[in-house]
Parts: sequence; C-alpha cells; structure tokens
Amino acid sequence: MHNKNNIISAIKTKRASMSKSHKKIADFICEHYDKAAFMTAAKLGERVEVSESTVVRFASIMGFEGYPEFQYVLREIIKNKLTAVQRMEITSSKFAEKDILSTVILSDIEKLRQTLDSVSVSDFTSAINTVANSKRIYILGARTCFSIANFLGFYLSLLSYDTKLITTNSASETFEQIFDAGKEDCIIAISYPRYSRRTLSAVKYAHDKGSKVIAITDSELSPIYPYADHKIIASSDMSNFVDSLVAPLSIINAIIVALVMRNEEEVAKKFTALENIWDEYQVYEKPIPETE
Repeated sequence: MHNKNNIISAIKTKRASMSKSHKKIADFICEHYDKAAFMTAAKLGERVEVSESTVVRFASIMGFEGYPEFQYVLREIIKNKLTAVQRMEITSSKFAEKDILSTVILSDIEKLRQTLDSVSVSDFTSAINTVANSKRIYILGARTCFSIANFLGFYLSLLSYDTKLITTNSASETFEQIFDAGKEDCIIAISYPRYSRRTLSAVKYAHDKGSKVIAITDSELSPIYPYADHKIIASSDMSNFVDSLVAPLSIINAIIVALVMRNEEEVAKKFTALENIWDEYQVYEKPIPETE
C-alpha cells in the first residue's frame, strides 16, 4: 500500500524525468490534488489537455496498478481535510443533471456491498463476544456519528446491558464520562471523516486504561484504527455534503441482532413483559382496526 503522505512528494521528485505531458499532470495534481482526486482519468486528461491513456500511464509510472488505485490514495490524503463548502462543490458537480434520488440510493447500496465484502466475520464475532462479556459498554460517536451511537445505546440499554452513551459537548466532559473505564469494560467508537479529535482522544484514553476498543470506521487509515482491538470497516463517502452513514448503521443493526440471538429466550421474556407495560400505560398508539 502506498503511503498517502508521500505520494505528492514522490510526484515532485520524479517530475524532472517525466515527459512534457506527464509534467502537466504532475503539476495539476500537486496544485489541485483535492480536485484531481474526484476526476476520472478522462476528465483529468481533458483538464490538462492530454489523452486519457496518458493519465493512466502516469499512474503506472508512479507505481500504481491502475488509475483507480492512484485516485484512491489521493482521496485518502484529503479525507479529513475537505471543508463543508468543498464537499458541497463536489456534490454539486457529482449530481449535476442526474436523478438525485436514484443516484444517492444506488450509491448507498454500493457502500453496503463494499462493506459486506470488507468486514471480517471473525472480527465481527469477536467484537460481539467482547460486548456480551463486558461489565460496562461505553458508546462514542461525535457530531453526525452521534445519531447512530445514540441508536445503538438505546437498544443495548433495552437489552439490559450496562451502557453509557458518551456525549462530547466539551473535552473535559468526555474524559469525566469515561474516567471509570477499565479492563472489564469496552468502548464502541464510531468515527468518520472529518474525524473528531475528541473521539480519538477518548479512544486513546480508554485503550491506555486497558478497555477493549471496538472501532466502527471507514478505513485502515482512520486515526482510531491503531487503538482498536476489534476493527469493523464500513464504507462511507466523504465527498458528499451529507455524510452517508447507511453502512455503519447496518453494522450496528447486525450487532444488535447478534446480541439478541445470544439470549433469545431472555430477550423474549423481557419484551413480553414490556409489551404488557406499554399497553397498560398506552405508550404506543393502537393500530386502527380494519373495516370490512
């Protein structure tokens, strides 16, 4: 795997020995890698006035098997650097003159496919065992990730796990909430670009205290990845203005279902009792009876 931090310097180093056409590509990428990362080989070639095949050969001389691999590395460089305005510009160009509804849904379906291909069943099973055997489960997700962290926390609490949802209003409050984390506990951290510094700090703290760390994130290059005992990669798309969290939410659904299946009889008894309570206190609206 190519180091995302040295690809630009590698291009600059090789530039002197490049052809005139390849120098055009090199100069554009070094100055505008944030734009080049989301251009097809044909679009990049058009932009610098060279052929698509020349762009593909450029990726090859830089040591990549093809242009898609080269483009992937460029995207990794900017993953945590795109501002909201830049993401909006990319989204605008990406969806221009397209059926937005079908394009977004098909894109999410593709992320689910990628996630299914990348998640290790053994890692997932090990993560479930860790959750089931932990004394307390801390759940952490900052900013947009908080919504799915809250979803997971709600269901784990409903399943009678000792669960603590960490809020990140301030750095000091975050550490106060995980202060008691220890070797018998685990922390489920959900982190996607732009990666939250508070999430990373909290994961480091829990790791140093001996807590098991389960990371739900988008890449091996995610800052929380090195501190995780269990790593679950669920695809996202940092180039869109709105974060796509369909894949990590699906992973969370799978975690909940797996934990239910471990204690199916006990869960059934609890929910039978809860249904009676919900009916007695009219927690939910009763369905409208069908009329003939």
